[in-house]
Amino acid sequence: MLFNGGFTFPNFLADVFSVFMFILWFWLLITVSGDLFRRSDVSGLGKVGWVILLIILPYIGIFAYLLTQGRGMAERDQARAKQAREDLRQVVGFSAADELEKLDRLKVAGSISAEEHARLRARLVQ
Repeated sequence: MLFNGGFTFPNFLADVFSVFMFILWFWLLITVSGDLFRRSDVSGLGKVGWVILLIILPYIGIFAYLLTQGRGMAERDQARAKQAREDLRQVVGFSAADELEKLDRLKVAGSISAEEHARLRARLVQ
């Protein structure tokens, strides 16, 4: 038994913290594993090495992956989100030109300010 004394407030806080840390670790494990297996620039042997490290030393493996591959994870995630937006635009049938036309109509109608128009236009042009 980790704590003596039965159900006390400090024991409850320790249990809540333990559950939170497990959920956080599990979420990071899923995120790291998903990124690792989606990558095409890492060889099969490299993936096996990372998986072994994640199994044998779970916390150290996750932190090492985040430290060494964190920037690349963010870039790959942004690229996947951008590709998903483009795919959705293809399916729905709207192009960036259609969206810019809508923005111009909203600006002329006075629904959005010039600053909002500039910000949204910059995001669409990216």
